Amino acid sequence: MRTGLVLAAEGGFLSRLLLPFKLALGGPIGNGRQWMPWIHINDQIALIDFLVHENAASGPYNACAPHPVRNGEFAQVLGRVLHRPAFMPMPAFVLRVLLGEMAGLLLGGQRAQPAKLLAAGFTFQFTDLRAALEDVAARP
Repeated sequence: MRTGLVLAAEGGFLSRLLLPFKLALGGPIGNGRQWMPWIHINDQIALIDFLVHENAASGPYNACAPHPVRNGEFAQVLGRVLHRPAFMPMPAFVLRVLLGEMAGLLLGGQRAQPAKLLAAGFTFQFTDLRAALEDVAARP
């Protein structure tokens, strides 16, 4: 299973991106044009359960929502959800300090699609980035 960036209230890359946004210093990473395949934690859990019980499941699956976004759009949506501006680009070296190895996922970017999952009959709860981020942000 090839997993996109998991949106969760605790841990992962999102928790590390929140501080700059909460300080009104958030924004796109570099030029913001790199793709960001993402998946809500609830969908990630449901997907694993689905694949465990799917007899025909074999080979690699892309564990990401069906609507990937570019980093600039991700930053804008996150800023709106948090009611913070999202205009300050984050240099790559700062991201490497904040996220370590996870920075490579954000800086490289791939436009992954879950075509095989959808063909197998999996249904995502969160296909819209804003709804997914609002759900995660509402958790304590």
